[in-house]
Amino acid sequence: MSAGLAFCFGRRAARVSLVCGVMLLSSVSVVHARDYGQHGTVFPIAEPDFLRVIENRLRAAESSGETAAMNQRLVNRTKQMVRRPTPVAGISRATAPRSWLYDPSITTSSDIRDHKGRLIFASGTRVNPLEKVALRQSMVFLNGDDPEQVAWAMKSTTATNAILILTGGDVFANMKAGQRRFFFDQGGDLTRKFGIRHVPAVVQQEGLALRVSEIVPGTASAARSGPRAAPGGVK
Repeated sequence: MSAGLAFCFGRRAARVSLVCGVMLLSSVSVVHARDYGQHGTVFPIAEPDFLRVIENRLRAAESSGETAAMNQRLVNRTKQMVRRPTPVAGISRATAPRSWLYDPSITTSSDIRDHKGRLIFASGTRVNPLEKVALRQSMVFLNGDDPEQVAWAMKSTTATNAILILTGGDVFANMKAGQRRFFFDQGGDLTRKFGIRHVPAVVQQEGLALRVSEIVPGTASAARSGPRAAPGGVK
């Protein structure tokens, strides 16, 4: 095919395409919106507005004092939970002495670095925190609702050589009565970690391990297993 023939063929094809396009556009009818009026019976919406219903109920509750009563119940319940948290499940009073060693060592799952990026412990390293920091105070676990346990703990410990940790009872009532700080084993995390099932119990350092002792107050074993001087001579 010569160059001139190809040029003519191309121009003819363009004209044909243009004509077809114009014909196609002219065949499209214009769409108009039309109102066909109302057909059949139309009923109004019978259901009340949901937000309006809620608003009316809240106003009624406020005017009747129900809202204030609910708020007060919430405050009382919160105070009760702070003063007397949920007792640790599965903990009972010790009836026989029991003692064992607990190894606090952990194995790092990743590299541990300081704030400058310097490696402290590589991943997979077994680390015993007692090699770096001594447990300066014994941890004494007891039931704050048992007067004998509380009396034993107050008599055999001081504020400097022991931390008193409740597994049950009123924290603030014991603090006020003993003029000592009391903590609570929330959720039983500590007793579960150390394997404690009976109280009172004492956790204290022995070398690079922790000695855990369940104690029966008033017995000879209680005197031997009670809190003693912390490592390094701290009293």
